[in-house]
Amino acid sequence: MSLFAELKRRNVIRMAGLYLVGAWLVVQVASTLLPVFEAPAWVMKVLVGVLVVGIVPVLTFSWLFELTPEGLKRDVDVPSEQSIAPRTAQRMNRLLVAGLVLALGYFAVDKFVLAPARGIRVSELPSDTPASEVPAASSSERGPDPLIPTDSSIAVLPFVNMSSDKEQEYFSDGLSEELLNQLAQIPTLRVIARTSSFSFKGKEVDVATIARALNVAHVLEGSVRKSGNTLRITAQLIRAADSSHLWSQTYDREMADVFKVQDEISREVVAALKLQLLPGQMPGNTQRTRDPAAYEQYLLGIQLISVSRGQQPLVEASAAALERAIAIAPDYANAYAELAFAQFFLADFARDPALREAMLQRSIASGDKAIALAPDLPDGYAGRGNTRYRMRWDWQGARADFERALKLDANNSRVLTHYGPLLFAMGRRPEGIAVMRKATEADPLSAEAWTALGRHLTADHQLIEAHQALQRGFELNPEFVWVNFLLGNLELAQGRAELAMGHYARAPEQFRLTGTAMVEYTRGNEAASKQALATLEARFAVGFSFQIAQAHAWRGEKDQAFAWLDRAYELHDAGIARLPYDPGLDPLRDDPRFAALVQKVGFPK
Repeated sequence: MSLFAELKRRNVIRMAGLYLVGAWLVVQVASTLLPVFEAPAWVMKVLVGVLVVGIVPVLTFSWLFELTPEGLKRDVDVPSEQSIAPRTAQRMNRLLVAGLVLALGYFAVDKFVLAPARGIRVSELPSDTPASEVPAASSSERGPDPLIPTDSSIAVLPFVNMSSDKEQEYFSDGLSEELLNQLAQIPTLRVIARTSSFSFKGKEVDVATIARALNVAHVLEGSVRKSGNTLRITAQLIRAADSSHLWSQTYDREMADVFKVQDEISREVVAALKLQLLPGQMPGNTQRTRDPAAYEQYLLGIQLISVSRGQQPLVEASAAALERAIAIAPDYANAYAELAFAQFFLADFARDPALREAMLQRSIASGDKAIALAPDLPDGYAGRGNTRYRMRWDWQGARADFERALKLDANNSRVLTHYGPLLFAMGRRPEGIAVMRKATEADPLSAEAWTALGRHLTADHQLIEAHQALQRGFELNPEFVWVNFLLGNLELAQGRAELAMGHYARAPEQFRLTGTAMVEYTRGNEAASKQALATLEARFAVGFSFQIAQAHAWRGEKDQAFAWLDRAYELHDAGIARLPYDPGLDPLRDDPRFAALVQKVGFPK
């Protein structure tokens, strides 16, 4: 008897078919239910692994044993005239047909019923999709969208700058952000973070599509016209389900009244949403100044830092604007908080170690001042905690700052994006990743949040999901510094040098040189690799010694790598905070000098 005939007689082939259909159904059900119970990603991976491995013992069992009226017996012990294998085969055929029908039915329902209902989300479209190609979501054509939430949730879109001076756009953006911050103070209102709301700036996308992408029930939009000291602000609140206007108003005021207008708009929105607030829950202005000139400089400062892409001139311009705001209003806590972040970035561009240390001290002092002026302002704790963690390695002090900030604003995506990596560095990896996932939920269109998650998933060896997170960050902001560097590192580690170089080429010079040194070494272009590394060492030895160490590690030059890591330690390079887990240092981990350096830094155990 041929092998195929024997497999067929023993029902091994039928068992394989039943197993595959059943496994497919199990995976489909699990992929639906596991997210509901917030199961970690590894649960699905383990389930699929068990199902893949499980087919071997199942088929082996089917080959060796037969089910008889007396129970299971070895196939060789059952005489052919007593075998009921043909009847078992008929039962298995019916089960297989039933399983296939069930699988086909599930597939049809998912494809033709559930998928159309889900619609196309803007967040799932490639970043270069023209606005004209984004599907419309006209309520007149579709009726109320059952997937747009009906809860108290809102996205504040960037108000359109209608001023003749287009350079005034920072003002309209800042006004929108302040409204967002005020509404975020209301415990019963879910407010989408700035990065996600502002991702639709300048795009012709209808309100219903935006609401589906951000999972909100309401959208606040408007425009600002500023001429000298005169303002015209128009705002309108839209219910996403049917695109109806719940409220709209136009305000003609003087610049000195800008804070009063913001308060009025917030109160009108609360009234239109019919939110029931407890005493003291009415949102108040989050700016700790009433000086419009200081406010303007503050708005200019945060606008410059948001578009800086790690470029020194823009970071310096941001710090200068924030310092002008403080000069006008010395008690302006918000300006001190943002200045702490700007000074943290400027430390990397210092010409020598002494200037770097002085800038770090100024960053800590700015955070201290913000907290002293406004103990209930989360941004002050975020600014100080960021420098404490990354440059001072004050793990517990930074943790206390971030936890205080989250107590004041539990969904602050910037705080979550910094706090998660701190927990990861402290050895609390699952908790750190969970915090970073929460950051992507609070700010789903933030390239920074997705990049932080991708970096640490890479370090945790969850490479498939890490690549997905980094690719998501790249789609959201193809020019973001870290997402390009980290995607380049991941592609290079997986042997895709060309793709890696494509990402490195998008990064600022210091990161581009680091990537070039590694890629050219991989390609065998030793001279080009050495040239890039020499330029990197000559221009960026103070602020980017950690990246220089990574390049030497990739080139297999352990002594040089440790020399630059020692320099990074002396300079308190921010990269040292990632020392225990950064994949770029994997070639060094088996060297006793590595464990000694980790112990020297003093990471929590």
